[in-house]
Amino acid sequence: MALKATIHRVQLQIADMDRHYYAEHGLTVAQHPSETDERMMVRLLAFALNADETLAFGRGVSTEHEPDLWRKDLTGDIALWIQLGQPDEKSVRRACARADRVALYTYSGQGAAIWWEQMAGKLASLDNLRVVDISPASVEALSSLAAKSMTLNCMIEDGGVWMTEPDRGAVEVALEVLQDVRAG
Repeated sequence: MALKATIHRVQLQIADMDRHYYAEHGLTVAQHPSETDERMMVRLLAFALNADETLAFGRGVSTEHEPDLWRKDLTGDIALWIQLGQPDEKSVRRACARADRVALYTYSGQGAAIWWEQMAGKLASLDNLRVVDISPASVEALSSLAAKSMTLNCMIEDGGVWMTEPDRGAVEVALEVLQDVRAG
């Protein structure tokens, strides 16, 4: 018998002063049985960092060749492809060829550092790729906010990120930009 996804209901309020984006999103997040709370909360963080009215979750961790989140334009072209973890070079290059912009979020501490050490030179020529590492302490703290029903507030200002859940506390999220999209 196949295990079913756990459904999480999330009210996410975003105040992104860096992008001047202020909105509330009612989200239904399906957590695959193999997905940890840490990864699910990183998906929610990635949503908050890139949010707009058209950003959508992909079909999940078991779906190959589809991002964790994406934004398509009115023609169906992929404007933004968001991936979590440490994909291989071929997957990153494929995403960069399919999308206008790609955002990659790593979050596994030393494993992510080793991955980036091996990949940095190989990915440096991709001018539409942004790679951001989330500190392990931040990921662990974010996972403490996870619940089947969440009211999250995300404030982004001057590159700083704070995620709060009224019943479970607040987390300051430490991000390190490893590679950024080059200006045209």
